[in-house]
Amino acid sequence: MSIAKYIDHTLLAADASRSSIEKLCKEAAEHKFASVCVNSCWVKTASELLSGSGVKVCTVVGFPLGAMDTVSKAFEAEEAVKNGADEIDMVINVGYIKSGMLDEVLEDIKAVRKACEGKVLKVILETCLLTDDEKKTACELSEKAGADFVKTSTGFSKGGATVADVALMKSVVGDRLGVKASGGVRDYKTAKAMIDAGATRIGASAGIAIVREENA
Repeated sequence: MSIAKYIDHTLLAADASRSSIEKLCKEAAEHKFASVCVNSCWVKTASELLSGSGVKVCTVVGFPLGAMDTVSKAFEAEEAVKNGADEIDMVINVGYIKSGMLDEVLEDIKAVRKACEGKVLKVILETCLLTDDEKKTACELSEKAGADFVKTSTGFSKGGATVADVALMKSVVGDRLGVKASGGVRDYKTAKAMIDAGATRIGASAGIAIVREENA
């Protein structure tokens, strides 16, 4: 399968302009990427631009810290779906995990799951901030809450995806959930290494470069 089918073509910069979102969507349709991943203010625009293209619209919720209250996260997800989002990438509450507040983590994910029922839900763990045991626990809670994917990183913290983290996450969720590697995946070699380790989706702003390398 072409690597393009694994890629969520991503633009989450604060200064992303409408013209840059239009370019992102045009590239995604041309290369048949799995989705575009944009901030929620651009969901409606992306949905209109990609209508009939087969490319999904993904957005982020509770991004990038995951530390907003649960009601706000769920509302953000619900509004995104109303505006045309097919996939929701939510940030887990890292502080709750670090505090051992596992019931609260579970309820946080469940609330977003309910808000985007019928759509794909990915849970961003922010692996660079967690111990291996905490990563395993986060994966287990994501599965228990009904998520479809676990995802490594926002790309906005102190580290991104690693092959070791992808393999660890895959070992916990098996084939029951997808694994998305995101953050720092900028070339074909890295993307392929993530897939070989168990990633079923790649989040990247360098999607065009990755595809070009594959085709070279």
